[in-house]
Amino acid sequence: MRIALGVSYNGQAYNGWQSQPNGNTVQDKLEAALGRFATQGVSTLCAGRTDAGVHGLMQVVHFDTALQRPETAWVRGTNTFLPPDIAVQWARAVPDAFHSRACATARRYAYVLLQSPVRPSVEVGRVGWVFNPLDGEAMRQAASCLIGEHDFTSFRASACQALTPVKTLHRIDITRRAVASAQHREMECCYWRFEFEGNAFLHHMVRNIMGCLVYIGQGSHPPEWMAQVLAARSRDAAAPTFAPHGLYFLGPVYDPQWQLPDRVPGFDWLP
Repeated sequence: MRIALGVSYNGQAYNGWQSQPNGNTVQDKLEAALGRFATQGVSTLCAGRTDAGVHGLMQVVHFDTALQRPETAWVRGTNTFLPPDIAVQWARAVPDAFHSRACATARRYAYVLLQSPVRPSVEVGRVGWVFNPLDGEAMRQAASCLIGEHDFTSFRASACQALTPVKTLHRIDITRRAVASAQHREMECCYWRFEFEGNAFLHHMVRNIMGCLVYIGQGSHPPEWMAQVLAARSRDAAAPTFAPHGLYFLGPVYDPQWQLPDRVPGFDWLP
C-alpha cells in the first residue's frame, strides 16, 4: 500500500531536506524513524526539497509498504523515533497513482522578515532580519511583474537541476504586522510576511526574489528594477541570495480527489 505523510520541521539543525552521506538531513531523520517503526527500510519521495536552515510546515512525502497499520499509528509510531524538531502531522493511505511531487498542482512558501533596529534574539533562525524601514507599496509594485509564466533564470541558483527555468508564479502577497512583544515595544519594529504560490520553484528562487524585494523596499533600486532583472535572464543582474532563516515551505497544493489536508495546525501562527 502507499502511504502519504504530512511532515513539519524546524530546519535550523539540518543540511536541508534531501538525504546526504552525513545523515544530517530531514529526510535522513524521517526515514530512520520510519525504519525503526516499520522494522524495515523505508524510502520516501517528497513534494519539494528545502535548503539548509529552511523550515517546513507541511512537507508531503509518500512511500510504499506491505505493512498494514492504522493511519494514527504511522503518526504516533514514527514521531516516537523522531527528534523534537521534526514531527509527522498526519498520515493517509492513498491510491498507487498518487505521487507527492508529480501530483502537486502548486507549491506555497512564506518568508517572515523582522524589521528592527536590533537583530533578533528569541526569533533567531526563524525569521529574516532587516534594520532599515521597508516600503511595502514599492515591494508590491515590483512583485507584480513576476506574476505569470516567465523565465526565472535571474533568480536561479547555479546548482539548480530543474530542466527549465520557465515557471509560473500565481501570486505574491506582502503583508505587514506591528510587533507587540516586550522585546520590541520601544522600537520601530514590525514583521513582514511574503507569501509565494507557483506551479514550481527553482533552487533558491524565493530567496533570490527576496533579496531583490528587500533592495527595492529599502530604496536601493526603484520598483521598475525588478522587471529589468527578470528580463536580463542572468543571475548576475539580481541581488544576493537572502538568508534562509525566515523561509517556510507551507506545502503543496493537490486536487481534492486525493482527499489530503490542505494545511496543518500551526500554519497561521506565522506573523
